[in-house]
Amino acid sequence: MKTSTDDKIEGNIHETKGTIKEALGKVIGNRGLEADGKSEKRAGKIQQKIGRAKESIAHLKGQLSETTTS
Repeated sequence: MKTSTDDKIEGNIHETKGTIKEALGKVIGNRGLEADGKSEKRAGKIQQKIGRAKESIAHLKGQLSETTTS
């Protein structure tokens, strides 16, 4: 399983690649490349959100374990 940091980093990379593909597609008039870029950018944003969710869950889990051991 990927760590939250891995998901956030990979999501950021995909979002950046998507932005570049989208812009390149617009410049050269390639609608397919533009659509692929938009899709990859959305996937990157989702992956970043998954990383943040994992981080939040780990934080809550830590708080719960502190509460039960105290």
